[in-house]
Amino acid sequence: MKKPIYLCLAHMGGSEQRYIQEAFDTNWVVPLGPNVNGFEEDLERFLQSGTTSTSASHVCALSAGTAALHLAMVLLGIKVGDEVICQSFTFAASANPITYQGATPVFVDSETETWNISPQLLQEAIEDRISKTGKKPKAIIVVHLYGMPAKMKEIKAIAEHYDIPIVEDAAEALGSSYNGQHCGTFGEYGILSFNGNKMITTGGGGAIVCKTQEAKQRALFYATQARESFPYYQHEYIGYNYRLSNICAGIGRGQMEVLDQHISHHQHIAELYAQAFTDNPFITLHTNPDTISNSNYWLNTIILSENAPCSPDDIREALAKENIESRPLWKPMHLQPVFQNAPAYVNGVSEKIFQHGLCLPSGPWVSDKDVQRIVDICLSTLSV
Repeated sequence: MKKPIYLCLAHMGGSEQRYIQEAFDTNWVVPLGPNVNGFEEDLERFLQSGTTSTSASHVCALSAGTAALHLAMVLLGIKVGDEVICQSFTFAASANPITYQGATPVFVDSETETWNISPQLLQEAIEDRISKTGKKPKAIIVVHLYGMPAKMKEIKAIAEHYDIPIVEDAAEALGSSYNGQHCGTFGEYGILSFNGNKMITTGGGGAIVCKTQEAKQRALFYATQARESFPYYQHEYIGYNYRLSNICAGIGRGQMEVLDQHISHHQHIAELYAQAFTDNPFITLHTNPDTISNSNYWLNTIILSENAPCSPDDIREALAKENIESRPLWKPMHLQPVFQNAPAYVNGVSEKIFQHGLCLPSGPWVSDKDVQRIVDICLSTLSV
């Protein structure tokens, strides 16, 4: 059997076991401790590094990116009867936390350059919701899909005009930047994910990025069962068990030491794909649309032209026969049965991309030779 190639397999840098061992040696195995504090500080430094932003980021490490999104909804006071705008072209975890609060997601389609939420359609959706419901949406969830930064300048201008807070789902975009600023630091809250296939992993985990220390402390309060500061256990709000463990945070500290290497490798793989597909009339690699967008290329994604002699599924099956993992793009939320009754503002962009797109292996374990093997299969399938 030929060597398997996976989409984005976790890669350990070497120091993870040392941090984990320290946690065992000192008996810090609970959801607090030096590794949690150190991991949060590492993330805060990274998000501030090389940035044009003058404001600091305050990070609270959590059990999952989904937990972080849910806490953002809680902190923004989202409740039953509210509406929250959410990018339709995304994974379900971007939308599900809206429903946890009993609120209604309002899905907005994409624009063609970044595949992220369309600013034009966003404004139309806000105006229409105000007209139909008599009130504006309570928040806007923007996703940096596959690591590609959304058009934050236009989106922020719209959000500020209507005074609606932005929640940035940067689960796939750690290390991506827009106009010199790290993704995840533009909104009222940012969301990071450390799932096993992300840019770094904690074996499952996430974080919420806050603008102030006060907001971080509020997130920490809700993430630790909303216990009040009494000598006995008193609870005046509903809380959650969302804190990251000290052991998992130890993995994260080791991963932070190789994050820059991971980002560089993903971007290098993107360059190889771009060179290989540049002259092919049927394949378009999704790349930065301008000089101010800097994707981490978490997953490299391709679009087949409508006149291509095969389908994305044909390529996926050809790769699978050679023990190579690929997968379709996200199915838009407005097409999901579970959200069939949710309001949606669509323009056909995400549906078309979903029909014609494919994710290719992009992780730290993918070598230059692996890329050539993948490219050869893609091109040979197109030539059949």
